[in-house]
Amino acid sequence: MGLPFYIVDVFAEKKYSGNQLAVFENAQNLSAKEMQDIATEINFAESTFITKINPENNSAEIRIFTPEFEMKFAGHPIIGTSWVIMNIINSNSSKKLNLTVPVGVIPIFQEEEMVWLQSAQPEFFNTFSTDGILEFSNLKENDFSSDFPIQEVSTGSAFVIVPLQNKSALTNLELNSAKMNEWLQLNCKTNFRALYFFCLEEGNIHSRMLYFENNQLKEDAATGSASTCLQAFLLKYYSTDLEMINHQGDAIGRPSKIYFDGKSTKNDFEIKIGGKTQFIAKGEWEV
Repeated sequence: MGLPFYIVDVFAEKKYSGNQLAVFENAQNLSAKEMQDIATEINFAESTFITKINPENNSAEIRIFTPEFEMKFAGHPIIGTSWVIMNIINSNSSKKLNLTVPVGVIPIFQEEEMVWLQSAQPEFFNTFSTDGILEFSNLKENDFSSDFPIQEVSTGSAFVIVPLQNKSALTNLELNSAKMNEWLQLNCKTNFRALYFFCLEEGNIHSRMLYFENNQLKEDAATGSASTCLQAFLLKYYSTDLEMINHQGDAIGRPSKIYFDGKSTKNDFEIKIGGKTQFIAKGEWEV
């Protein structure tokens, strides 16, 4: 059986930047194991599988897999898959889409080159001292920003948000993978364990996302789910009205731009992230 697939770069201002994504169409007859095997074979940060498209009401359903497991929510796969559906598969359709993932329905809309998603309400988990992070990194106490806490936040996938003082500390960051993994397993509330380091500099956000997969320390080029968590964090601790650009991926040669547009009132958060998607290739996958 041949399965149509597309490769795109997400949160990318030009080709061969941002985060890679493979999107598989007509995947409704695949088992979860087959989806996992394909995602492991292609070995991108995530691959998505479209199991249903309903052009009449502008809706679709997808599943998201890393090379190791299925995700309930992930930003760059949702943005990239939505772009493929609205611009390639159903190019004459509305530029609005209700995309169902395991956490629920995610509203999507496109304005010119930008595709935007609106995330679920955030959950704010434990805060942490710098002590543990000092033990598994080359950071010094004065490298951490005193303006913000260190806190685990989730909008479907959870990340420990670690604020740093400046871009120099972020760029020069080094981690002891074994000690970091031990700390994450001990402290994180969810099965997805990751650190999202960031700093604010000259009106922009700069960030790095590091996580474990298949017992290896990896770095992500552009993380939409972490960006929704970071936006929630900044709406809570920095400003209740936020329009900024999050720069990620520079440290691994995949520069990315994730656009923030958020507001909060009391405990209600309106969290939107957006980005551009670049079409790279299409083909047929033999199942």
